[in-house]
Amino acid sequence: MWDKIKLILQEAELRNKFLYLLGFLAAFRLISAVPIPGVDALRLRQFFDSNQFFGLLNLFSGGALGNLSIMMLGVGPYITASIIMQLLTMIFPQLKELQQEEGEAGRQKFNQYSRLLTVPLALVQGFGLLTILERQGILQFISFYDKFANVIIVAAGSILLMWIGELISEYGIGNGVSLLIFAGIVARLPSDVAQTFAAFDSSQLPTLIAFAAVGLVTVAAVVYISEGDRPIPVYYAKRVRGMRMYGGTTSYLPLKVNQAGVIPIIFALSILLLPQMVANFFASSGNAVLRTIASFIINFLGSSWTYASAYFILVFLFTYFYTAVTFDPESVSKNLQQSGAFVPGIRPGASTAGFLGKIVTRITFVGALFLGVVAVLPLVLQGLTGITTLTIGGTALLIVVSVVLETAKQVKGQLSLRAYE
Repeated sequence: MWDKIKLILQEAELRNKFLYLLGFLAAFRLISAVPIPGVDALRLRQFFDSNQFFGLLNLFSGGALGNLSIMMLGVGPYITASIIMQLLTMIFPQLKELQQEEGEAGRQKFNQYSRLLTVPLALVQGFGLLTILERQGILQFISFYDKFANVIIVAAGSILLMWIGELISEYGIGNGVSLLIFAGIVARLPSDVAQTFAAFDSSQLPTLIAFAAVGLVTVAAVVYISEGDRPIPVYYAKRVRGMRMYGGTTSYLPLKVNQAGVIPIIFALSILLLPQMVANFFASSGNAVLRTIASFIINFLGSSWTYASAYFILVFLFTYFYTAVTFDPESVSKNLQQSGAFVPGIRPGASTAGFLGKIVTRITFVGALFLGVVAVLPLVLQGLTGITTLTIGGTALLIVVSVVLETAKQVKGQLSLRAYE
């Protein structure tokens, strides 16, 4: 490990990547501490202590919602826009071709559409969130102009955060959006640990030890499943070109058990947060029908077991969905055939694509089931023990472990490239 750190410090390009990453994260934490005007800090603290929904929403903002920062929306609008664009690829084949078959230029154009869609979503979510907080007495706007100005401010903060995430992906190392969420979670750890020690009760020591053991087992299991793959043997046929012979070698095609990573967790939480936000917006509506529907949604999703069931189902489905979007068996089969490779016992072309699709479906079932169980495990423990601090911690644990693994792989790849040079 020390040799790797030494190599990172010696290599100018790698060192600059980490300096860029640290600089962007420092700018994010600095800007997220700037609050919007007109905040009642006491009511804000009381409101977050009693509302699980806004605690989860605070997770996506990297803790910026906790003090009503100008970045209070976080990367939520951008994640929602990405989900909508991914869903549209299943409806419009042109978008799927743009994303997968037109190379880097097509992917850049697809990402640009996601960025443009983020702007109206940020405005709508900013208006809805500020309206909810205003009705709770946390914010006080003198005029409509004040409210409109704050909507523009928080929408601009979300777009700025999206831009910082893009800069991290381009100039730093790792996935920018995931690292921003990771930084927000890690930044809250000192205060959470301090609160735990301040409220420590010796009678809860066995329970805390059990939770720590479950946490360690969960981390180990997440690492094990994330690193697990199903190797498919691939043979390369011998080819003669001129006076030289190529091919005749054996390799493996590794199919990951969980190819989606942490994305299903983020997608599922985004889908669950949206109806709750809309319901909270109409909870004080003058229309009795809207008020009744909003109350039903809040009570329905407010139940721990109902919420856990919906969470599990969404994580399970989104794991399959994202795997289907990112892994195309027909494209892989076509690439193997063009390179003169084949899976032993399987005919090239459609048969290979069907074989790979069947294998991916089977191993994704294991990954999706595991990811869903780990996602709802804190909710189940909360329902059994009555301790309410585990829901956010469980989701945060999944995100932190997955982001660390993903970033570590990119660092390892960069170091391997330098070693070959």
